[in-house]
Amino acid sequence: MIKQPVEDMIKHSLEKYADMVRKISFLYLRNRDDVDDVFQEVFLKFLQNKVPFKNDQHEKAWLIRVTINKCKDLCKSFWRKNIDIIDGHEIAFEDQAESELMQAVLALPTKYKDVIYLFYYEGYTVVEIAKMLEQKENTIYSNLHRARKLLKQKLGDDANEYTF
Repeated sequence: MIKQPVEDMIKHSLEKYADMVRKISFLYLRNRDDVDDVFQEVFLKFLQNKVPFKNDQHEKAWLIRVTINKCKDLCKSFWRKNIDIIDGHEIAFEDQAESELMQAVLALPTKYKDVIYLFYYEGYTVVEIAKMLEQKENTIYSNLHRARKLLKQKLGDDANEYTF
């Protein structure tokens, strides 16, 4: 049986990071069933983790890294590579412009999608993203620049509404 403090820690982390894990998973997978699978795997790994976290930022960064890795693993799986998945799910936003922006972000290549999401949606700095993704800072800066450029091209005249 699980001890009470561990239950409290898991409950706290689920309440705090569940939405973030689902959003990152959806950016990669765009399929609710796959998102649910990755969500369960991430928090199972969290439960099995024996190394204590230094602080909340360390815990959040660990969860982001594990989520990205689980999504990439699923994308590389035999099933995903060899079966066409028809996905009828859309992301619902109250604001049409926000919905269009998210669709444009989802259409970006993975390396750009990652940095845009972590920088704008999660508020990480380039230095933090570089550590998380295990890449050089200059690579992150380049990917951010290229992603912004692609978003401006995709959004056309609507790009002036956003500050990239």
